[in-house]
Amino acid sequence: MRPEIFPRQCTIASALNVLGEKWSLLVVRELALNVHRFDQIAKNTGAPRDILTSRLRRLEAEGVLEKRLYQEHPPRHEYYLTEAGDALRPILLSLSQWGERWTRKRSDHDGFTRAGTRSTSCTRAKRVAAKSPASTSA
Repeated sequence: MRPEIFPRQCTIASALNVLGEKWSLLVVRELALNVHRFDQIAKNTGAPRDILTSRLRRLEAEGVLEKRLYQEHPPRHEYYLTEAGDALRPILLSLSQWGERWTRKRSDHDGFTRAGTRSTSCTRAKRVAAKSPASTSA
């Protein structure tokens, strides 16, 4: 007879129950980068639509994001980070920095700053920043 195994209870395990697979974290990344509409989130993450729908519903149920109606007919929603979701920005920054240092696949466009915006050190972010009204008024 095998002894019963009781996994260690901890807050890391609890957090991983909510966020512990790539699609959820990529959704949070997109929302932190001010991408709010389903089609654009799907495009930027590469998530299949059924999986993305499931992850958005789960993250909403867990209080990580909220959906807001932006069109009534047909009903369409945008997704925004809640306070709990916004608190994930430092984790995204740490993951981005870890990935930059320790993974072989480095991207030209996934830089993430402490503020949770695209890093201006990456080429794509420089193009985005150059097009924004804030960059032309400074």
